Amino acid sequence: MHRIEEDESMLQMSLLEHLGELRSRILRALAGFGVTYLGCMIFSRQLWAIVKAPLDDALHQIKAGKVIALTVMEQFTVIWMWTPMLFAIFLSAPWIVYQIWTFISPGLYPRERKWAIPFMLSTGGLFLAGGVFGYFVALRNGLVFLLGIGVQDGVEPTISIAEYFSTFVNVMLGISVMFELPVAVFFLTLLHIASPSFLLRNADYGIMGIVILAAVITPSQDPLNLTLFAVPMILLYFLGVFASYLLVLRRQNRRFPWKMFLIWLAAALAVTALAMAYIRS
Repeated sequence: MHRIEEDESMLQMSLLEHLGELRSRILRALAGFGVTYLGCMIFSRQLWAIVKAPLDDALHQIKAGKVIALTVMEQFTVIWMWTPMLFAIFLSAPWIVYQIWTFISPGLYPRERKWAIPFMLSTGGLFLAGGVFGYFVALRNGLVFLLGIGVQDGVEPTISIAEYFSTFVNVMLGISVMFELPVAVFFLTLLHIASPSFLLRNADYGIMGIVILAAVITPSQDPLNLTLFAVPMILLYFLGVFASYLLVLRRQNRRFPWKMFLIWLAAALAVTALAMAYIRS
């Protein structure tokens, strides 16, 4: 009886310790985000210029349209509150990811804990890469298409800053989260939830889900923009499967045939380059 009470006490202490650690990591993550947010508020005007640049570029290309504020508080809330918060999310992401990793790492194998730095670099890097892709490629092309579609019919676009900012956030955060797909796939294997063979067998369902998500995130549903969103996501999915396969090989103390893989990859790239050169000629 005494032994049972002792085991229950140890289990309770362990649970309380985990809850205390979770609380500590959440507070640290929020503190890092708060400090970053206050710093971003100082540069709100400059940050809004960065947010507005794709819209200005699109309006310049279609040679029509203007940006307006519909309510009294719209400029204050968008420029001085929501814009700094958006940048704070991106800038504090590596710190938040680090807090997540330090919380879950005790439950992993000792050799898997050594992956803290690669995990943070890959997660933060993919998140930022998604933002860069959304900002310079997806959003700009989508805006030019959407805003210019009615100009020749006499329709001049008049854009509310709140409406534009909402579209900007949906695209930027949506693509940035989608770019975390390789990390999510890798973690499914790391936690023994899925295997590379399972992910490959069900790749058609994964691709279908990616296309649906791309249709939701993209600012326009025309085939060109949908493809522009979906293709990188599909490639990232298979990149995650490949990383998962390397993990399985490591657990089995097997080595990946990098030499043969690089030879085939170089051959494929060479054939692709020759094909592209032939098409352009």
